[in-house]
Amino acid sequence: MTAMTPARSEPDLSFLLDHTSHVLRSKMSAALAEIGLTARMHCVLVHALEEERTQIQLAEIGDMDKTTMVVTVDALEKAGLAERRPSSTDRRARIIAVTDDGARVAGQSQKIVDAVHRDALAALSDEDRGALLRILNRLAGDGLAAPAETPRTARRARQSG
Repeated sequence: MTAMTPARSEPDLSFLLDHTSHVLRSKMSAALAEIGLTARMHCVLVHALEEERTQIQLAEIGDMDKTTMVVTVDALEKAGLAERRPSSTDRRARIIAVTDDGARVAGQSQKIVDAVHRDALAALSDEDRGALLRILNRLAGDGLAAPAETPRTARRARQSG
């Protein structure tokens, strides 16, 4: 006896979002690798340039755990793109400061990120592109704004910046 697959009553939103997100992340990763960066490194550089931020603040923005953040900042320091410095406003805190080379690379990486996003949306008409972005922003700000409280944390895909 063969079990029958249950009939779907709704589109597989999880698959659609996971698949497109995975493909976008892989394209982003390949494009940024051409200049020696990861998406996490790009995220840290760009957000550290916006204002003085601690490693903890940058980890929260990039949705990185403590270990991943340390490894990312270590790689940025080794490459001469960022450094840990005392905060100018709180002598107990240390911030991630972007070097001049890091600022130059962040400018390059932002152009790459923008191009990957532009290419991903190029298959859509202007009208569909606008609708998709409007709808995704609504979902991200409302219906899918916060994860459910669960005893086991669901693995979250990393952000590209």
